Amino acid sequence: MTDVSEKITLVDADGALRRVALNDAGGYARPTRPLRSRVAYAAAHVVPVAWGDNTPGRPAQIDWDATLGFRRAVYSWGLGVADAMDTAQRNMGLDAAAVRELIARSAAVAREEGGSVVVGVNTDHVEEHAIALDEVVDAYTEQLHFAEEQGAEPVLMASRHLARAADGAADYLRVYGAVLQAAGAPVVLHWLGTAFDPELAGYFGADDRQSASDTLLRIIEENPGTVSGLKMSLLDAESEVAVRERLPEGVRMYTGDDFNYVGLIGGADVPAATQPAPSDGAARTHSDALLGAFAAIAPVASAAIQALDAGDADGYLRILGPTEELSRQVFAAPTYYYKTGVAFLAWLNGHQPGHQMVGGLHSARGVPHLSRVVELANAANALEDPPLAAARWSDYLRLNGVEA
Repeated sequence: MTDVSEKITLVDADGALRRVALNDAGGYARPTRPLRSRVAYAAAHVVPVAWGDNTPGRPAQIDWDATLGFRRAVYSWGLGVADAMDTAQRNMGLDAAAVRELIARSAAVAREEGGSVVVGVNTDHVEEHAIALDEVVDAYTEQLHFAEEQGAEPVLMASRHLARAADGAADYLRVYGAVLQAAGAPVVLHWLGTAFDPELAGYFGADDRQSASDTLLRIIEENPGTVSGLKMSLLDAESEVAVRERLPEGVRMYTGDDFNYVGLIGGADVPAATQPAPSDGAARTHSDALLGAFAAIAPVASAAIQALDAGDADGYLRILGPTEELSRQVFAAPTYYYKTGVAFLAWLNGHQPGHQMVGGLHSARGVPHLSRVVELANAANALEDPPLAAARWSDYLRLNGVEA
């Protein structure tokens, strides 16, 4: 491993170099009992084999040891795993065969580790660009039943096929109603915003979020007992709080807001956390978590929730607060390239042998962007082994023509 000093080199947008102190690791302890105050899932990525043909359009060749080892690490921190979702490059390089194998293998690891896993269900195995509504139902149902057969709780993801085929709210009510009635147990619904996937414009039948929210809530209300939770990924805290307050009893709100999760998860238990004020008498005053950001900061996220479990609101803010700026950098526009930052941090933290991604997506962010990720991860104590991270970052700079 390359020798490193107590400083790391950073590269600004204009190419200027800076040196900053390398912080110690956070020193966080793994929980000795299940996390209690919040339900939290880390949406995990996949690791390709380093020698694979990781170029756009090629079938994914997965390094299963590294991919599943990462999930075991997440479980060791008391978090659940959300798998085969957009963080795992659904619709951005992960082909249908790899999705099915990932779900089966991940569910098996969850059983071995005693962890909780939810998995994405979509229509993306259908190769045709446009299909009819009944075919959307059939495609959803096929993936739904496969996930159930593996023993994983399904997350009903937003479907590009449905977005193309639907002609208003009634079509969403029809399709989701049919799929929910086919489920053997309650599922999680996922509302993915256009920052993550521009092809989902007008999802739930409207461009304005109030009307779309009304349709989504009507789907849940008209299919009682079929929905266990809702993951909202709109990067809009006010919209999330507004929907959260209207959810039927027994339906959790899982924040997918990688910009505003500190306040949304802390809620009324952390008065100093910035979040939209809940209505008087609101039954739900916090969100649970299903976040790609938590895959990048699993030890920090675990420590923050452990602080909440202990009634230490100040500790929660002190630990988790600095990670939000890091997450905003990882998820900066174009937001759908956030997976690059998640995989990059996994490499820095020693969870994969190289900075490689399915479909060549490791090239989707430039050196200054990743330099800022390093700077903020260092500041947020999100580098699990700082000397290793510094050495890998130094090697990365050298590979890219920067002499650190």
